[in-house]
Amino acid sequence: MTKYRIGIDGYNLAMPRGTGVATYAFSLARNVAALGHETTGVFGLDVGKRPETRELMFFDGFGRTPQKETRRQIRNRIIRETRATFFTAQGFDVPMTDAVEKQSYVNSLPGFDRVVSSARLFEVGFRHLELFGSFLKLRVEHPPEIMHWTYPVPVVMEGSRNIYTLHDLVPLRLPYTTLDHKHLYYKLVERAALDSHHICTVSEASRDDILSRFPIAPDKVTNTYQSIPVPAGALSRNPAEDAAMIEGMFGLQQRGYFLFFGALDPKKNIARIIEAYLTSRMDTPLVIVGARNWGTEQESKMLGGGGVSVYGHAVNNRIVQLDYLPRDLLFRLIRGAKAVMFPSLFEGFGLPALEAIQLGTPVISSNISSLPEIVGDAGLLVDPYNVQAIADAMLAIDGDPAVGARLTAASAAQAAKFGDEPYRERLTAMYDHVMATKA
Repeated sequence: MTKYRIGIDGYNLAMPRGTGVATYAFSLARNVAALGHETTGVFGLDVGKRPETRELMFFDGFGRTPQKETRRQIRNRIIRETRATFFTAQGFDVPMTDAVEKQSYVNSLPGFDRVVSSARLFEVGFRHLELFGSFLKLRVEHPPEIMHWTYPVPVVMEGSRNIYTLHDLVPLRLPYTTLDHKHLYYKLVERAALDSHHICTVSEASRDDILSRFPIAPDKVTNTYQSIPVPAGALSRNPAEDAAMIEGMFGLQQRGYFLFFGALDPKKNIARIIEAYLTSRMDTPLVIVGARNWGTEQESKMLGGGGVSVYGHAVNNRIVQLDYLPRDLLFRLIRGAKAVMFPSLFEGFGLPALEAIQLGTPVISSNISSLPEIVGDAGLLVDPYNVQAIADAMLAIDGDPAVGARLTAASAAQAAKFGDEPYRERLTAMYDHVMATKA
């Protein structure tokens, strides 16, 4: 197998809280390294001009929530970013030594062979796209042969074959469920689709969407799916240990609750999940884990600061709402659930569904977009717009242990389809194809 120098961006990896794309990027980097390729992490953190303090500055900014800016600071930043759009961005090497203690980052920062960073790279890139309609060029010494951007970002690496992962086209398919500037987003994905060397995506449903939307050759778009990095010990740990911790921390019984986890945004269908739960009139608790980003007026009323309520009626004693949880604790909660709720309105992949299946937990999921591919026989598929259908699926699992047992029995075979080995085979085929194609 031919070995390449492959760059992977840290756009989502460096965000303060984990995202689905950050999980994707971490898994991609881990698998690319396991294949023996040399990896370069490409970040947009300000590491300063002094080589001896770049490592310090990198970790000072990694995963940190930006400080609130004054009006003057915002104005000055916009001026600096606008000026920067007239030049090629320069990436600087960040040494990785023992000077900074890195144990805290083992689950958030992959072990790249090389790290480069360019101050506010992605912010300047978006401003460049807005002003000029094209991608910002990034220059680094000895660029990687392949630059794999894990998200559509308006940056192109000079001297590399640039691959962009388009996870989905949700802002174009369900524009009312995202806050993107739609004209700018369309320009972004259009340029990525037309001007890149290759497009990577994560499901056949997304691949079909991309090919139907943009005039590009089918062999320019590869579906690699993705694998998930399950925390060490999550599968081998004694279930009784998980049960004791979940009961002690949250008062929840093993296999005694339904669980939703993820971003609380409109496409996740939270309102219908709650309506279906209340329609079912079951006593089994519903646990909702996730920080609210934004939502419809109905979701805002349901998930307001005063606790969960529906049309003014408090249901806090039946619905448990938790904020962001550390990944290890979240996996314990997933493993102990009766079922994970994921009747999303649209998904490019559906990482929460696969995480549940990986841990042997049944899923109630949508019968549209990518989710039938991901869930297979390890879950119940429902019309996400039909509240009664969601309620019926919950009642089926809650009322008959055999239903949950059947879904759990199917989980291992389904999860294996998205394991590391098949993922690495698909990545290898894609990278070899890109390098063999005329630039």
